[in-house]
Amino acid sequence: MNCNIGVIRGDGIGPEIVAEAIKVLDKIGEKYSHTFNYDEILMGGCSIDATGEPLTEGAIEQAKKADAVLLGSIGGDPKTSPWYKLPADKRPEAGLLGIRKALNLFANLRPAYLYPQLKEACPLRDDIIGDGFDMMIMRELTGGLYFGKRETKEVNGKTEAYDTLSYNEDEIRRIAIRSFDIAMKRSKKVTSVDKANVLDSSRLWRKVVEEVAVDYPEITLEHMLVDNAAMQLVKDPKQFDVILTENMFGDILSDEASMVTGSIGMLSSASLNETKFGLYEPSGGSAPDIAGKGIANPIATILSAAMMLRFTFDMDKEADAIENAINKVLDDGYRTIDIMPAPGKDTTGITRVGTKEMGDLICDRI
Repeated sequence: MNCNIGVIRGDGIGPEIVAEAIKVLDKIGEKYSHTFNYDEILMGGCSIDATGEPLTEGAIEQAKKADAVLLGSIGGDPKTSPWYKLPADKRPEAGLLGIRKALNLFANLRPAYLYPQLKEACPLRDDIIGDGFDMMIMRELTGGLYFGKRETKEVNGKTEAYDTLSYNEDEIRRIAIRSFDIAMKRSKKVTSVDKANVLDSSRLWRKVVEEVAVDYPEITLEHMLVDNAAMQLVKDPKQFDVILTENMFGDILSDEASMVTGSIGMLSSASLNETKFGLYEPSGGSAPDIAGKGIANPIATILSAAMMLRFTFDMDKEADAIENAINKVLDDGYRTIDIMPAPGKDTTGITRVGTKEMGDLICDRI
């Protein structure tokens, strides 16, 4: 198969971790007789430096021509980077919001899975962890508070600001359908998270989700208020299968879920539109404090590439090969710094490796 992939290496550790994901994809191509073609796209701080804009129309057109886009990370240190002296719509993160909107990437998938080899990294007690947990957070990505009308203005001599949380039923229905479809391939349970006791947008959300559920009689649907969901994620994470929620709630809950797994460096994500097209990226940020040191964990980016194979190219066995290789590397005791045992813990059989070494080890096991 011939696959055209747009590559946004981005900022900070982005170029380092993307390089390892491409190395793994090339290994898959060699083993399974696929050809992966890469088109470099500028976005974020590196695009600001080159063009003055975090995302250009040319970059959007490049992305639209690709079958999928692999993204590293966007942004820098807000305290020191000149990018953050620019207006908000000219900063690196504006590029990420812009490409999501331009490509209609409304469905964000963030798996949160506790690897048994990394159980000690989980901050929760053993009696809470049990046999581990495996959930998929489905976040609506192009509506809600982040894309609503906003303004800062002077009113009677005082500064006032507002942001608008707005959804229509079509926006809700399409993410709900995608969530129920994915739940059908998992444990057939959807937890829809809202704030229906307060917000009109959440009451509409709940109504539409219930309408969609009628077409999925095998799925168990439950509703949960977002404050309770935040508590339940640390009280009993294994109760969840698919969590369906709106943009801002999903942003917060998915970060909480990622830290419950022990390291955000292990967590992939996908942002999909209504076709097979998707943008695939690690859940973590650009980590400018460790950029260039060769110690960043590339596994989340490599797992994101595996998601790309699975969801865009329907290459399930190839995606399985990557995931199995990662498990073998962890079984063999190799760790990047972020997933090393805590100080004072037994490190017998554990070997610390860098970014490139981890990519090589995974390739060797495919």
